Amino acid sequence: MEEYEGQIRLILRNYPYRYRDYSHIAAEALLAAGDQGKYWEMHDIMLERSPALDSKSLETYAQELGLNMEQFKRDLESMKHKDVIEQDKELAESLDIYNTPTYFINGRKVTGNAPYEYLKKIIEKELSSVQEKDSICSNCHICFSAGH
Repeated sequence: MEEYEGQIRLILRNYPYRYRDYSHIAAEALLAAGDQGKYWEMHDIMLERSPALDSKSLETYAQELGLNMEQFKRDLESMKHKDVIEQDKELAESLDIYNTPTYFINGRKVTGNAPYEYLKKIIEKELSSVQEKDSICSNCHICFSAGH
């Protein structure tokens, strides 16, 4: 993403799959960590240690990241981000997304763990297309969206 700074926008959405035991609590933990400025750190540790995403494991990760544990636990217990997560789920279902990750690059759907080089080719193609349209729209950019 750094090599495209200022050229693309990354939008992440949560899609806790209803048949995975800990997917909703994992999404809550991710957003709660984000509230404390540790979204990407929690994201990385959860991917690294998956499938250990039960509440006890998530609390261990939060503690390792130095989060305020009282706040973190309160956020999980209250399901602070439930409404946002439910909106993300509704959006995913409306777009017929049933696999994670799923990426949309300027509306082009890419499902599964695509290699970076593959995604990069699509991004490069979309950027060149936007540059061709630049004389029409000075605010053109591409939107790279990923669902977890």
